[in-house]
Amino acid sequence: MPVGDSMTIGSAGEHTWRYRLWRHLCTAYDGPFTLVGPREALHDPATDAPTSYAYADPGFPRAHLAGWGEGWHHMTPLIGETVRTCRADVLLVSLGLIDLGFYTNAEQTTDNVRAFVAAAREADPRVRVTVMPVIRNIRVESDPAFADQVDRFNELLAKTVADLDEAGSPLLLVPPPASYDFHTDTYDGTHPNESGEHKIAGAFAEAMWRGWGLGGPYEAA
Repeated sequence: MPVGDSMTIGSAGEHTWRYRLWRHLCTAYDGPFTLVGPREALHDPATDAPTSYAYADPGFPRAHLAGWGEGWHHMTPLIGETVRTCRADVLLVSLGLIDLGFYTNAEQTTDNVRAFVAAAREADPRVRVTVMPVIRNIRVESDPAFADQVDRFNELLAKTVADLDEAGSPLLLVPPPASYDFHTDTYDGTHPNESGEHKIAGAFAEAMWRGWGLGGPYEAA
């Protein structure tokens, strides 16, 4: 189940990294799988709400738990019931930019990460969780305090994932794509364009393959 903010829900007319990852797993993973979640829509700029189903290619399982302007602060209260009702066994989480930008500092955001994992495990003691650190966006160029908070949170996140990792319910830190550049891999300094979608999907795919043996090396398709 993809869990994320505006970079994950995507906007009208886009493929989304969710689609790119699904395409990859269709060829690289030899078992049954699907994407699950309580939501399917894209963000619609015309209504400033999740009211669009205009995917560039709608022919894939579009389910997710993602929202424009949502973060750990918003998803933590939802995750337990969502894991339970959607029967999600692997969570693909990309959150934090919104939290640090508007709601919580690095330490408070880390507390929400711990609460999120606890709630997911209460719903399914064997749930697997992959977590991507915050990908820096254009705001870091003009807001040094925000940039410092991003760096601080990513440091705390790595320690938290290591602390909470368990054999029966593994946590996996997803190395952010090394070549990701918000100048060229986004259309506005934050939201991924086609190359950005592939790089985010590839980061999740490579992490699951190397960490858990799920799937295989990512090839853009």
